Amino acid sequence: MKITFIGTSSGKASLKRNHSSLLFSSEKYNLLVDAGDGSSRALMSGGINFNSINGILFTHLHPDHFSGLPALIVQMKMINRTEPLDVFIHDSLRNVVEEFLLKSYLLPERMGFEIHYKIFRDDEHFNITEDFYFIGRKNSHLSDLEKFRSKYLSLSLYSASFLFETEHKKVIYTSDIGSEKDLFLFSEVVPDIFISEVTHLSPSIILDNIIGLNPGKIYLTHYSDEDILAVSEILATLPAKLKEKVKLAEDGLSFEI
Repeated sequence: MKITFIGTSSGKASLKRNHSSLLFSSEKYNLLVDAGDGSSRALMSGGINFNSINGILFTHLHPDHFSGLPALIVQMKMINRTEPLDVFIHDSLRNVVEEFLLKSYLLPERMGFEIHYKIFRDDEHFNITEDFYFIGRKNSHLSDLEKFRSKYLSLSLYSASFLFETEHKKVIYTSDIGSEKDLFLFSEVVPDIFISEVTHLSPSIILDNIIGLNPGKIYLTHYSDEDILAVSEILATLPAKLKEKVKLAEDGLSFEI
């Protein structure tokens, strides 16, 4: 299995980098995690064929993680995709996503390929293939919107962090988080890889907490261009052993697990 950072930018647009997105790729299945604004161009920049993607998993529905979906599906349609596309989405978000695509005029009768909605629930062990699965657990990224729930009754506030496992290798991906506690949602696991965003909490706080979990490698992502200097300075002060362990992810960076 190979992991590729399709985009590493935060929600703030960058001329140099794309919004946060990961690609898990193997001979059996290619899973894109999130498809934010500009995801089609991001994939093209990485030399990735749209139709090689078997499924897309969404962490939450902020535009920098989700809004590129209809444009990406249009690109697939325009190059005559015939294979179904899996969309992995939390139970509470399925209707939102389906309606969004319909209102983007992506009608099933005119697609040329099927979209298969794969519905997961919190803390469910969800098999993608026989040797690749994930578990999603709700984090607190959207908790500050709870006060609006009574006004917007259809609002779903699900945002997840994920544990992926393949071939006995474990990968934790925080996606966007809201508190230090979110870093410990899978504290029962010692991951081989820990991938964390560094926008919504201080990078030094995030690193201090993750290092205590003793993962094999740490990759930091979802940072703005303005954050690069500060994060790089923090990484420069790490002890030599940690410098080998902690990496600031860049668009196009890939590694085997």
